[in-house]
Amino acid sequence: MTGQDTTGTVYIGHSELSSSDEALTLRLANRHGLITGATGTGKTVSLQILAEGFSAAGVPVFCSDIKGDLSGLGIAGTPKDFLTARAEKIGFADDYRMEAFPVIFWDLFSEQGHPVRTTVSEIGPLLLARLLDLNETQEGVLTIVFQLADDEGLLLLDLKDLRAMLTLVGERASELSKTYGNVSPASVGAIQRRLLVLERQGATHFFGEPALDIRDFMRKAHDGRGMINILAADKLMMAPQLYSIFLLWMLSELFEELPEIGDPDKPQLVFFFDEAHLLFKDAPKALLERIEQVVRLIRSKGVGVYFVTQNPADVPETVLSQLGNRIQHALRAFTPRDQRAVRAAAETFRPNPDLDTEQVITELGVGEALVSTLEGKGVPSMVQRTLIRPPSSRLGPATESERRHLIQTSPAFGLYERTRDRTSAFEILAERSAEKLRLEEAQQEREEKAKSNRTRSGFELPEFGSSGRKTTRKSSVPTTRKRSSRTDSALDTGMKAIARTLGSSLGKALVRGILGSIKRGF
Repeated sequence: MTGQDTTGTVYIGHSELSSSDEALTLRLANRHGLITGATGTGKTVSLQILAEGFSAAGVPVFCSDIKGDLSGLGIAGTPKDFLTARAEKIGFADDYRMEAFPVIFWDLFSEQGHPVRTTVSEIGPLLLARLLDLNETQEGVLTIVFQLADDEGLLLLDLKDLRAMLTLVGERASELSKTYGNVSPASVGAIQRRLLVLERQGATHFFGEPALDIRDFMRKAHDGRGMINILAADKLMMAPQLYSIFLLWMLSELFEELPEIGDPDKPQLVFFFDEAHLLFKDAPKALLERIEQVVRLIRSKGVGVYFVTQNPADVPETVLSQLGNRIQHALRAFTPRDQRAVRAAAETFRPNPDLDTEQVITELGVGEALVSTLEGKGVPSMVQRTLIRPPSSRLGPATESERRHLIQTSPAFGLYERTRDRTSAFEILAERSAEKLRLEEAQQEREEKAKSNRTRSGFELPEFGSSGRKTTRKSSVPTTRKRSSRTDSALDTGMKAIARTLGSSLGKALVRGILGSIKRGF
């Protein structure tokens, strides 16, 4: 037996105080849970042994691997003295053996696992606004972008589609404001800048096709054990907003895709949120309400959600109240603030008259925890100080070659490795722009050709434009007048000068004088 016995429970460890085993009831495992404790106190091992127990019971698991240690779930552990000593101390020696568990590695950056992608449309404006850290006005403009894409039949699949739509909305801002509400060019510009930052963080790997089929997280191995899906999150932690939105998107997809099944004998899937405080940090009210709704209702879909963080205070009270299964590792109380945190953590447990919970939290050693799980009709058990059982898989990360072998032999290998780029908003809008440019160039060419024909015709005739003012145009009728030579003789020049003189007032006076003299002579 490796963490799973015949009574439908996942074995956690043994309480010396009560001389009883502590286990999580599979029938109540979809009521969610919480694993907390300071850094280095054993949270990762608790997550590891729960993942082993669920897998052995035929329950698929999803967990994020922040430090790389959980990759050891796919490799059989190595017997060590301190592990076997712990197994003997808690009465687990007869059932304890080293073994590997079926794993599938995933990675948003396609480096340490199978690619994980979704489309911009599936994320939606609310989560994307959170991811881009937009204010209320900017979120409204982003919603308009999505609505316009729906109205005009434009698919939003990847970030270049979204960028193309933002450009379109910016160009048509005045027109769209009359239909959808105010569209501020400044807000469009702000979204574009945030989108650029997101792209530089590597989000282009996350948006696109083929999009992940969420049911691939719910596979079982050929021997009936649940597959353990491990997300490589060491690099992803450098973009905490992307990490939190990815996890929330997964929960939302599960909530929308899975049918209602009530309370099954065991969960359909167990979901571990490591570094859960990132999900709630600076989250707007609308997003917190969404998280609370999903956590409250998704249990009826047979999905258990377990948050892993340092302190229960990292989780909002509205969500914390939904988490019935608790494993609390040590907390340190060096400051007044730390002491208040310890007191608050102690108050979340059902009291045990034989245990000073607040004091014990600060005294727990590595591999020890306070444990309270749901029992009977969903009532929390009294908190017990518990020695956590040792893991059967490797306590530490898999090597690069071991990981590569597990990826290549995975049932998901080949499903998502090759990207697909369908015709979507970017391609359609680019074609529209190209067609518009072709029409403009053709019109310009026709106008230039007509102008060239008029220039070669000979001369211009008057014509009236739309303003009523007379313009000239060149006639196609050839002239019969001979054009004079540009070079005149001396005689011609003299005659022209006389003609100009005769045409002047002085010339007229001279003519009158000459004629008068002639007249007087008769």
